[in-house]
This record gives sequence, C-alpha cells and structure tokens, in this order.
Amino acid sequence: MEFQAFSIRQLTDDVLKGAVRIPSFQRDFVWDFDHVAYLMDSIYKQYPFGSLLFWRTKNRLTSDKRLGSFKLPEAPDEYPVYYVLDGQQRITSIFSVFQTELEPIGERWPEIYFNIVSDNDYQESLFSPQENPDLDKHFPLSCLFDPVKYRQATDRFAQSPKILRAIDDLQARFKEVTIPVQILTTEERSSVAIVFERINRLGMELDTLQLLSAWTWNEDFDLIDAFRELKDELEDFGFAEVGDNTSLILRCASAILTGDSSPDRLIDLNGTRVRESFPIVRNGILGAIDFFRKQLRVAGLKCLPYSALLTPLAVFFAEPDGKDVTYSAETYRIIRRWFWRSCFSRRYTSQPKKTAQRDIEAFTKLKDGRKSNLDDIQTDLGDDYFSRNVFKLSSAITKSFILMLINEGPRSLLSGAEVDVDRVLQKYNRGEFHHLFPKAFLRENAVEDDQINCLANFAVISGADNRKISRKRPSEYRRLCVGGPEDFDAILKSALCPASLFDDNYDKFLADRDKILLECAQSHLENG
Repeated sequence: MEFQAFSIRQLTDDVLKGAVRIPSFQRDFVWDFDHVAYLMDSIYKQYPFGSLLFWRTKNRLTSDKRLGSFKLPEAPDEYPVYYVLDGQQRITSIFSVFQTELEPIGERWPEIYFNIVSDNDYQESLFSPQENPDLDKHFPLSCLFDPVKYRQATDRFAQSPKILRAIDDLQARFKEVTIPVQILTTEERSSVAIVFERINRLGMELDTLQLLSAWTWNEDFDLIDAFRELKDELEDFGFAEVGDNTSLILRCASAILTGDSSPDRLIDLNGTRVRESFPIVRNGILGAIDFFRKQLRVAGLKCLPYSALLTPLAVFFAEPDGKDVTYSAETYRIIRRWFWRSCFSRRYTSQPKKTAQRDIEAFTKLKDGRKSNLDDIQTDLGDDYFSRNVFKLSSAITKSFILMLINEGPRSLLSGAEVDVDRVLQKYNRGEFHHLFPKAFLRENAVEDDQINCLANFAVISGADNRKISRKRPSEYRRLCVGGPEDFDAILKSALCPASLFDDNYDKFLADRDKILLECAQSHLENG
C-alpha cells in the first residue's frame, strides 16, 4: 500500500483527465448539499475528514459510473487509472464544488458559498448552498482556483480590507490543504474485492454482483439485466425468492463455472467466459429447481430445508442451451437419496460451505459417469425422532417432515378429498398444518406443550377440517369422517396415521405414528 497527499487542484485535474474514476460496483452519490457544505467547513477549519482509497491499475474496467453529475473523459491508454474504492462522497463533493470546466448532466447543483461576515464559529458551519446568494456576504468557492474569476469576485470588496483578508485566507487554506490518499496497486481483482468488502463492512456489504458486472459488461451483455431476466423466469416457476437471493445465485454460478461455491472465485474469471457461460448457469439453476418441483414436490425456496441444496444440484443440470441432461434410473435414485439423507441428517446445518463443496465434487463425478459417493451419508433418526422434535415451520427438520407428508399425497381426514398441496405449499404458513390430537383437548389432559407440538402430532389438514375437529377428542371427530372402513384406511395411510389415533390414547398414538413415520423416512433414505 502506498500513501500520497493530493492537493485539491491536483485531485481536480486528475479527475478532469479521466485518471480518477468511479467503478461501477460503487453505490450512487447520496450526499445532500448541506452535507457537502459541512465537508467544506471541515476542510476550512482543518478538522479531520478522512483519507481516500484508490486502486491504481492499467487493467481498465469495461464500465464505470459518472462522478456525481459529471460524465468523465477517457484517460489516455498509456495512463494508469485510479479507481475510487473509498471516499466517493468526498471526492465527488470536492470536484463538484471546485471544477469549472465540465457541464453537469441533469439538474445543476446550487453553488456552495462562504459566509464572509460571520464570526468563525467552531460549531456552526460557515458554508452553505445558496440558490439566490447575497453577494455582499456570500463568497463562491468555485472561483478559488480560477485566478480571473477570483479577482472578479473580490473586486467588489476593494474598499473592505478586512473582508479581502478573510477571502485571501479562505483561498490559502483550500490551496494549501492536502488530502491523504492510500493507493492499492494490484492487478488481482480478488484482492480488490476483499479490500472493498472490508472498508464497507460497517455499512453495506460488498455487492459481488455489482463488482462482477464491472468485469463482464459489454454493449451486448449486462450481468445485472441477465439476473433480472433470470428472476422473472424463476418467478414463473414459483421460486421468486431465489431471484431475490443474489448470494445464492452467485454461489450456484461459481459452483458451475469454477467448481467452488464461493462467489469470490468468480472475480478471477475472464469476463468473456462469464458472459458466454451465463446460459449454462441459467440452465443449471432452472434444471435443479425443476427437479425439486416435479420429483420432490418442493414448491418454493421457503419449502426447501436448506437453500444450499440448490447449489450442487445446479452443477448437475448445468448444460449449454439445446443440450438436455439425461440420466439413468439409478442416478435418479442416488439424487433422491442424497436429498433425503441431507435433509434428515441436517448435515448442512454446520459447515455448509464444506458440505456444499463435497457435494459439488460428488455431483460432478456422477454427471461424468464416474464413481460417486454422493449418497454416502450417515443418517440415524432413532425410534422417537418424530415425537422428540417440535414442529417449527422455519426449521429444516420440520420442512423435511412436511415434504415427506406432501409426497404421500395426503387426503382430508373428514371428506377423503385430495389435499391441494400446491396451494398448501404456496401459502406455507402455520395455518396449513394442524394437530391430530387437538391442542385444547391435550392441554385439558395436562400434556406439556413440547409434547403437544411434536412432529408426530401434525398432519396436513385443511383449515375447514381443523375448525370442525377443534377441541374434540379423536373418537368424537371420527364420526364426522365419511367413507367406509377400506376407504378410510387409505385416507389414514395417505396421512401416515395409525388407526389408534381414534382410541384417544395419546401415548399409544405417538408410539404408533412414530413407527409409521420412521418407516416412511427410512424408505426415502434407502430407496430415494
């Protein structure tokens, strides 16, 4: 890291030459005019106002931003460029106040003026933006570095030596001030990404998508637009949340293009490769989502026990446009076993990055026809797994349990009609899942809440059915159920429920349902 001190004149000249630029991954200029005036006051009173951080490189970005209201000229090819990593608000303010050559785009700023008749108050600012200045007390800062305009502006005070001394002192202070600048010189983009992230850690995190878009942009491809289009497609699939989760899409893209799900790895790629490979990334993500929807009945990201499961599966389905991914029945079973074992073992709960990397490598081997240990995942649920875990809609355990119920094609206990699981999953709220032994009935029998709310006591029951059975013991609401014994056995089977539900013996019911649920889970774990 190199340290330099820039005068305001030098900084303004370098911006005018196009040597100092705002990279496209920076956010927009957001200071208001009063904030700019306070910066001028800090400079004048020699208060600390922070250093700037530049990245010096000969490797030009394909796009950059305007500096505030000004479109900057291109720098000569042989010149290195200084990209502003920290201090955009300050450098834009300084340039906008003092430059006199470029015309702003859009609305013109009001000028910043120095109050030449005010006492030097250490608290109150001596500077302010003025639309209609009183030139007997407001002196424009824009003329301080232009000798002709400076002399014209001071002529009116020829008979006021005290004011002239104040104005000359003003000019001297701004001419003499030096602005500390740290300069990072590197051609390694990943280093720039890390530095930019760390200096923004207390504000907004690094937007890797913005940074990557700077590497990849050309007139025919804008990565931001490509992500927007992908989001629209995902919304049609019912997975709009994925489109909103930029980090997840970037992890998928990195896994597909680099074999590593860390988005930082994308920064090191050639921009042309990222542009040309984006259809492959898109197809991988859409293919994985299609598999989740059609083969596992996952209706949206909020239904998926772990969002990270999307990343390795996207690697498997990533192919260029026009090329379908074909796989054998055994591969299909392996993928399903991987899914269920990953969900029920909760292996993505801790060290998700390490787990994802293991699965990315295994999926790559599976896709290439090599021996893969993708589904080699130890899963030991235990006999009371479903009665010892509490129903909590946000937990991975509960989401896995719900998907298992949904995949059985549940029917209404009262009417026998098929439950509209698509509607249930689209709504996906607590109101779609109800107690088989009503909560009020169990509380009247002094059953603890954790036991009342265990997974084994829940099923997919419509709100209408739930209102009818509310507070009733199971033997009472059994009389509301339609259909003969054989049909009712099929209804119970679809809900993974034992007939002992209607004996009103909660302990026996939990033991019986635990057994049924465990058999179903084991079937998924072993057969996919």
